Amino acid sequence: MPVIECDVDDARERLTDAGVAVESGNTDHERWRASRGDATAVAYDDKVVIQGGEPRVLESILREGGGRAHVYFDGGARGNPGPAGIGWVIVTSEGIVAEGSKRIGRATNNQAEYEALIAALEAARDYDYDEIHVRGDSELIVKQVRGEYNTNNPELRERRVTVHELLRAFDEWTLEHVPREVNSRADELANEALDGA
Repeated sequence: MPVIECDVDDARERLTDAGVAVESGNTDHERWRASRGDATAVAYDDKVVIQGGEPRVLESILREGGGRAHVYFDGGARGNPGPAGIGWVIVTSEGIVAEGSKRIGRATNNQAEYEALIAALEAARDYDYDEIHVRGDSELIVKQVRGEYNTNNPELRERRVTVHELLRAFDEWTLEHVPREVNSRADELANEALDGA
């Protein structure tokens, strides 16, 4: 549940400018509430708390744009191909800003890794970061995206093109292969998605 410390009048104006309807609060402590999709923002004196299953639809409007983030991704399949899941995490100097996971149906490990990278980049784009440093534990995917390895599989080639299109949204980016233990939270999220947690 994201908590954004901010000027709540300014936050209300941002939401209104983005076409989000803002209503009165439900209690004496709530200044106002706003909802979009499966997310609800509740304003108190000096902060906004976002609840619901898709908080980033409102959080991306309320957070200041720009800045730098570290993005971690992981995907995996049980069987190859088999049931697959993905996980991703966005971290800044303030800690974990956002994370997500989901089952993606039947896929290979490499397809799942690409889907995780795509989901992570979409989230980072929605948060409007200028600079991202992306890390994953799939050496193949990292080296394919960086152009060090060829991408012969047509499905993976298509996903690589999508990744490059998403990377254009950022002023600066890096993509680095890291050991699994450095990528543990994204790995955990991908496994939770597979386990149905």
